[in-house]
Amino acid sequence: MRFLYCGDVLGKSGRDALSTHLPTLRQELGLDFVVACGENAAHGFGITAAICDSMFDIGVDVITIGNHAWDQREIITYISTEPRLLRPLNYPSETPGQGMGFYQTQQGKRIIVIQVMCRLFMDALDDPFRALDDCLRRYPLREAADAIIVDVHGEASSEKAALAHMADGRVSLVVGSHSHVPTADSRIMPGGTGFQTDAGMCGPYDSVIGMKKGPATSRFITKMPTERLEPAEGEGTLCGVFVETNDQTGLTERISPVRVGGILRAARPV
Repeated sequence: MRFLYCGDVLGKSGRDALSTHLPTLRQELGLDFVVACGENAAHGFGITAAICDSMFDIGVDVITIGNHAWDQREIITYISTEPRLLRPLNYPSETPGQGMGFYQTQQGKRIIVIQVMCRLFMDALDDPFRALDDCLRRYPLREAADAIIVDVHGEASSEKAALAHMADGRVSLVVGSHSHVPTADSRIMPGGTGFQTDAGMCGPYDSVIGMKKGPATSRFITKMPTERLEPAEGEGTLCGVFVETNDQTGLTERISPVRVGGILRAARPV
């Protein structure tokens, strides 16, 4: 099975990069399934129902969110009725929406998608390690699904790596989101799980992690509040991770970074 995980979609530039490049990538790579993190899609802060629908229309199968989950209040109602939109699994159980979902490809392959949110330098949520471990015990790879994708939303690379090692051999892919910078460590772990610390973002890299340079830089220089941060403009890069799994084991046989468009050096699977 072949699938693509697209990093944090930021503002209009990120949405344009996704809509421009994803249909072509889906065809060229023979993708069976696409997951994208959409937590910054609405002008950098959260996501709306209309943006979700537009992402589904261009070929995204599942959207994850994260610490900006509720920035757009309308999504609270929408997520309760849209199973293709996931918030972190380790939110309190009373939180609207769900942190994992069961899906099928057009060929009938079963896929589980899970998102957990880290706690280092992030909100104090429930333990992501316990939440993920409990979920994988209930729904083991191959028995419950032909592939399992885990989106780890967090700041600290150490916490993301630790979660990946805990899940190694139990899922197809662990991929990080949130930092907006694509890491160069895509690899297959000893147990067969594909891993990349962060997929990067779908957005403009002539920026401060997607935001206009002036106001963002002034905050660091002056240590004073500035005008509201706004998404940068210009051509965005679609950053993601491509994975091909073994149909018998559900584990990763090939993993490759994907970078298309914008100012970053291009990368795509050979």
